[in-house]
Amino acid sequence: MTATLLERRYKTLGPYSPLFYDEPLEFVAAHDVWLTDARGEQYLDAYNNVPQVGHCHPRIIAAMADQAGRLNIHTRYLNNHVVDYAEQLLGTFPPELNRVLFTNSGSEANDLAFRMVRQATGASGVLVSDFSYHGHTSYLAGLTTGLRTGEALAAEVRPIRIPDMDRTTLSEADLLAASFAEVDAAIESLDRAGYGLAGFLFDSLFSTEGLNTLPAGYITGVIDRVHAAGGLVVADEVQSGFGRTGTHFWGHQRIGAAPDFVTLGKPMGNGHPIGGVVTSSEMLDHFGPHNNYFNTFAGTPVSAVVGSTVLSILQDEQLPQKATILGASIKESLEKLRAEYPFIGPIKGTGLFFGFEVFDDEARQTPSAGRTKQLVEAMKRNHVLISRIGRDDSVLKIRPPLAFRSEHADRLLDALKISLKEV
Repeated sequence: MTATLLERRYKTLGPYSPLFYDEPLEFVAAHDVWLTDARGEQYLDAYNNVPQVGHCHPRIIAAMADQAGRLNIHTRYLNNHVVDYAEQLLGTFPPELNRVLFTNSGSEANDLAFRMVRQATGASGVLVSDFSYHGHTSYLAGLTTGLRTGEALAAEVRPIRIPDMDRTTLSEADLLAASFAEVDAAIESLDRAGYGLAGFLFDSLFSTEGLNTLPAGYITGVIDRVHAAGGLVVADEVQSGFGRTGTHFWGHQRIGAAPDFVTLGKPMGNGHPIGGVVTSSEMLDHFGPHNNYFNTFAGTPVSAVVGSTVLSILQDEQLPQKATILGASIKESLEKLRAEYPFIGPIKGTGLFFGFEVFDDEARQTPSAGRTKQLVEAMKRNHVLISRIGRDDSVLKIRPPLAFRSEHADRLLDALKISLKEV
């Protein structure tokens, strides 16, 4: 049946839309942190951050169905739900970030944020990590450095290498100095080319890059340089937001960053398509009078009720706090595994986004995409879903819904032990 479905998919969607695993999985149901395939077998979901509070959460289903049965209109009519949600969402940010524009996805949010950035600064140059992904619009494809795209890197983009303390022989001070020198050179290059610096776009976990371990003060130092050059800062919270890091509700807060814009996506609606741009009244007042921004499906009553319910569940079930405790426990267990397997590199990540790099050799000099892929496939055979990331495809990507509990962590670690032995 799966083979037939795959053939039909290729005939309609084409063969280029990616699928996980050598033998793709066909899922037909989900609940909490479990996915059920077409054969009735269950898989532990240790990968998906879209269902942030768990698959098919009954409170979200009830709220969505109730509002859909009452009213669903766009924001050109007054409705209390979108305002209630905006107030609730902005309440999670500091007072200076006091305006939100809703979108349908993280891609739309990043695209809109940079429309606002370019207009506010009058410049077009962008700093971005040299191995990153922030969305699929035409503009963002020109900024993409971490995935294959048909578009060339835009001329006004300067990629910068994000330092990783786990991948250097330099001292922390020397790595920081070298990294700042690269940022300074990139800004100078944009000025020489006549673009100027409009903004810096980053994901505070640097997840596509491989969950880099930053030297202390790196991001704040980059932000200071960007602001000094007249640029603005956009923190992409699609991966790191909504309590994912555990210690802070927003990932940029964990590293002491104070962005001018924060962009939101995937976990915002637990699977319902919602995104957003959070900024200041000052930034919005630069943009609003000159642009009649409107989005038919963003901020509808159904979307607003879903988003509000996600925030309420995160608070009521104390999921960020639990992510802090459980994430620390899992990392401790992974450290013990590392002692048993010399090809396992440093444990990376924070909260419920973690993993480790996999190497070909016991000296941990050569990252191994092949061995990492074998581990991901072995975990699938053991009915646990994870993935891989990093410039060498050599870092395990483990990022479960925040509904993950200690018994699920035990199942994950047991499967990982078996899979490591297989590999």
